[in-house]
Amino acid sequence: MRVSGVDGTFIGAGCNRVVNNVSWGACNLVAFGAQNAVAIFCPEVFNRQGRILTTLPGHKALVNCTCWIPSSKDVFKVQTQEHFLLSGGADGVILMWAIFLKEMQWRYVMQVPKSHRKGVTCITGLLVSEGASLFASTGSDGIVFLWKMDLPSSYGDGCEMTCLDSISVGTRPMVALSLATLPENPGQLVLAMGGLDNKIHLYSGEGSGKLSLACELKGHTDWIQGLDFSLPISVDGGSDFLFLASASQDKTIRVWRIALRGLPSNAQATSIQNCISMMSYIEGPVFTVADSTYQVSLESLLVGHDDWVYSVDWQPALIMDDGKKGWIQPQSILSASMDKTMMIWKPEKNTGIWTNMVSVGELSHSALGFYGGHWGPHGDSILAHGYGGSFHLWKNVGSEQEKWQPKVVPSGHSGTVTDFSWSRSGEYILSVSHDQTTRIFASWESKRCSGEKPSWHEIARPQVHGHDINCVTVIQGKGNQRFVSGADEKVARVFSAPLSFLKTLTHASAQKAGFLEDTGEDVQILGANMSALGLSQKPIYVHSEHNTAAMATQVGSEPLETIPDAVPIELVEPPIEEQLAWHTLWPETHKLYGHGNELFSLCCDHEGKLVASSCKAQSAKVAEIWLWQVGSWKGLDRLQSHSLTVTQMEFSPDDSFLLAVSRDRHFSLFSIARDGQQEVSHKLVAKIEAHKRIIWACSWNPLGHQFATGSRDKTVKIWTVIVRPDEEACVKQLMVLPQFASSVTALSWFGGIRPCNGLLAVGMEDGLIELWSTSTEKSASDSLVPSKFTAMPVFRLHPFLCHASTVHRLAWRENHEEDTGNEMTLQLASCGADHTVRVFDVKISNF
Repeated sequence: MRVSGVDGTFIGAGCNRVVNNVSWGACNLVAFGAQNAVAIFCPEVFNRQGRILTTLPGHKALVNCTCWIPSSKDVFKVQTQEHFLLSGGADGVILMWAIFLKEMQWRYVMQVPKSHRKGVTCITGLLVSEGASLFASTGSDGIVFLWKMDLPSSYGDGCEMTCLDSISVGTRPMVALSLATLPENPGQLVLAMGGLDNKIHLYSGEGSGKLSLACELKGHTDWIQGLDFSLPISVDGGSDFLFLASASQDKTIRVWRIALRGLPSNAQATSIQNCISMMSYIEGPVFTVADSTYQVSLESLLVGHDDWVYSVDWQPALIMDDGKKGWIQPQSILSASMDKTMMIWKPEKNTGIWTNMVSVGELSHSALGFYGGHWGPHGDSILAHGYGGSFHLWKNVGSEQEKWQPKVVPSGHSGTVTDFSWSRSGEYILSVSHDQTTRIFASWESKRCSGEKPSWHEIARPQVHGHDINCVTVIQGKGNQRFVSGADEKVARVFSAPLSFLKTLTHASAQKAGFLEDTGEDVQILGANMSALGLSQKPIYVHSEHNTAAMATQVGSEPLETIPDAVPIELVEPPIEEQLAWHTLWPETHKLYGHGNELFSLCCDHEGKLVASSCKAQSAKVAEIWLWQVGSWKGLDRLQSHSLTVTQMEFSPDDSFLLAVSRDRHFSLFSIARDGQQEVSHKLVAKIEAHKRIIWACSWNPLGHQFATGSRDKTVKIWTVIVRPDEEACVKQLMVLPQFASSVTALSWFGGIRPCNGLLAVGMEDGLIELWSTSTEKSASDSLVPSKFTAMPVFRLHPFLCHASTVHRLAWRENHEEDTGNEMTLQLASCGADHTVRVFDVKISNF
């Protein structure tokens, strides 16, 4: 057996909750930080809905900011196929990446040599020429660096980086930067910085040397969060001038004008310097650079937002269609605020007064505002990222008048993804996270062309909770779609799919026979509403006409058809964030009480009759495993063996055993016997100290009684259960895989390739994933004990495909083997601490 290749089919991720985290470059790619990874997505991929293309590993801490070179403002200058991306981390490190657009090939370039002592909060860049660029960075250490970067002349070459200046700003750090060249004097730079002192500091100087403080702009009464220079603007054929837009937590935006005052003679220079102090009060500050004097004045004060304004962004230059290689800077500013709106500001044609021309926003109850807004490089799209890690995209589809419509964008968790489970038939993935949400990702089959791969989307958000969610399991067997989740509370919660989701799933999978018919139940729940405390989700019922009439005649009663807070909808195309956040909830049907601490692990048997649960524990009494009966949800039994937290559990393929692994370095194997419908008995078959460190993962071979355990001691061990008639079962170790480079945190065994062959996926703490082929030979003398068991590595996934931090769970998709003759395609899913859920296509040949 040979793995001929692994392709990344899907990446779901949310954006870090940081202001300068997102950057939209001239290459029409969006970069953002997802925990310690840099994620890249394209809003439009071959006329399909936007999707995340890859993630770039390398940072050891949270990614705070990103910056493309060239940026969207430099789109009219771009002549090369290679674009560069800078990313700054919470540990002060700045990394540089490059992408060759023609082949969409990424490479790591370098780490910026001089790091900040604390987290990087903002990076801004300026393309000076085809072969040179400048960028500035600021951090929580109160230092602003200015760098010159000589870009490579050919693909694959390195960059030369020179630190031009280092500016100390004291104990109040700068959090916003913007770079530009001064009007009528392209050899001179101006750097604007703003932060915690409520003032804008302008530094100017030669583009190849140190900068000096030119002036300070006062007016804002709270922290400055966003700055952005326009390109040079000329009105009615006059001299060029610059606009500087500033955004503040005082809920206002200020537009500053920087214009050339003329070229003074030597005799006039002294008098100008004497007049600077007086003119600062009349017209605004004046500063001199080389032989040029510039006047700064307040152009306009924009008031319209109801909360902190976090970002301002000038619309990129429009390339003129008159046959000349010219461009024009539109006088249009995009602002984003915590009041859940983005606004486009423009001056009126007749009066020149700046007004709000367009407002778009998020009306969801769960939305808590926008952390940033960005123009697309063509000026016809705007993108916002929100407090909850979500993206919001609007595109202008109007021809003569502006008409902004929301578009589908990638989505995902904004916290560590702790667990996931495939649905019982493999149609979707259900994942849980420390962002306190449960999300469903599925491939949308209905609108794809023949021969094209389906695009994956988040199609529902069944649970929005008030606690971090740690574990989940999907109920197998017949009946409606159900799952159980466990969070940082002592209660496990059971959810059942509403009618609206079953209809949506039918559209997504393009099945003629809908999932409603497959349930075999009369589903009478349309959706769910969130309770006031955000813990329970109450059902919204579907009523027939006679039930509605009967309820309406009751004295003092109110029909349930009254418009609820949530409006469950049947989705016929991939949803946008506003629909997901509030209208796709599932009703909670049961609560499972019994554990003494926060839930940590859940699993369901293959028949869908039993659910096992465990919680965080530091004693044998608390570490017991509870067995619950599906349907009645009664606690049937309590299994005691471990003294610390049980980290993972899994039923054997025939449901006769339950395997549990623990922080106490032991695994336990319980035999499970069902005595009728209501009674379950268990027996501890084996308890073995299998590893030297915490055991994080376990997985059964689907075709036998072999199982694997993985530990922090960087080893994977293979075991077999020997069951003889009229004898007690026993466990025997078959082999130990060679030591891995990092702690083993996730395992998943696929066994359907040949009767005795399998594929074991191993996930590690460093985010990497390896695939191992397994082979079992039966003994001629004893068919219950394998005579030979072998395992060998067959594929190591590329780091750009893997997670950037710990892999928490791996699982193969069942019932999805695509056989094309000599090649078979399997699907493997994973989740991790880098906030991502991933799906891989694994191609196998010679099987």
